[in-house]
Amino acid sequence: MTSTHAKLLYHVVFSTKHRIPCLIPAVRDKLYPYIDGIVRHQHGSIIEIGGMPDHVHILLQLAPHVSVSNLLQNIKGGSSHWLQEQHLLRDRFAWQRGYGAFSVSESNVSRVRRYIQEQEEHHRKESSASELIRLLRRHRISFEGDPTT
Repeated sequence: MTSTHAKLLYHVVFSTKHRIPCLIPAVRDKLYPYIDGIVRHQHGSIIEIGGMPDHVHILLQLAPHVSVSNLLQNIKGGSSHWLQEQHLLRDRFAWQRGYGAFSVSESNVSRVRRYIQEQEEHHRKESSASELIRLLRRHRISFEGDPTT
């Protein structure tokens, strides 16, 4: 085979530092397009992005030469710096260390998209901390202690 053919889909989740609920809708409306630009610059594409005031979910496709960890470092570092420059928030902004990254099969794309689109409804019933633990368990990712801190 003389060329590379890949479709690498991921559902990533990351939180604000200390899960501070500062990403109000007006901030998210500006933040999400900025994150989209970072992903496109890294040869990826966002299929769906959404979240809550304290965390973000992204369903994305990556090029084979881009690592998830490098992309998330660029997203979190770049967007944090950008939020500071834009003065969209009263206080200093930071993302919490770490993230969740889950592979997604093509057959589950519509389900994950819907899940991201329905975050507000979903979080009326479940906290973001218990959501992360549930996602880790569903994907059989081991963890010790409280992975939400």
